[in-house]
Amino acid sequence: MTYLTRAAAAGGALLAAAGLLAAGPAAAATRAHGHGNWLYLTVTRAEAGRGATRHALLLCGLPRRDAHSEEACAELAAAGGDIGRIPPKHVFCPMIYAPVTARAYGRWNGRPVDFQETYANTCTMEARTGAVFELDG
Repeated sequence: MTYLTRAAAAGGALLAAAGLLAAGPAAAATRAHGHGNWLYLTVTRAEAGRGATRHALLLCGLPRRDAHSEEACAELAAAGGDIGRIPPKHVFCPMIYAPVTARAYGRWNGRPVDFQETYANTCTMEARTGAVFELDG
């Protein structure tokens, strides 16, 4: 027969809680919005060091979204949820090398989405991905 001490039980509970926290908002979004269109977005600046990653959860099909979400969801809908098919904007970007990596994963029309691309700079990323990765803050 196996006996658990209070310390072992508390340690197990703490480990389970840490696992849930590590899963982050995307796991929560999967459970809460498993049937809708959603993307967990990250943008990481290579040169900025610690704290260089911004993230957001984009939920499409819900009422009371902000104007930015409306634009991003409309662009994704037109591209069938494929970020690579969003038509590029016709803008001139500076030739400054400050790489950023854009990552999106989630679900669109019941299909999994997993997109990752590194761009020369933020301007190039926004020109190629539309409003999807224009994260606030």
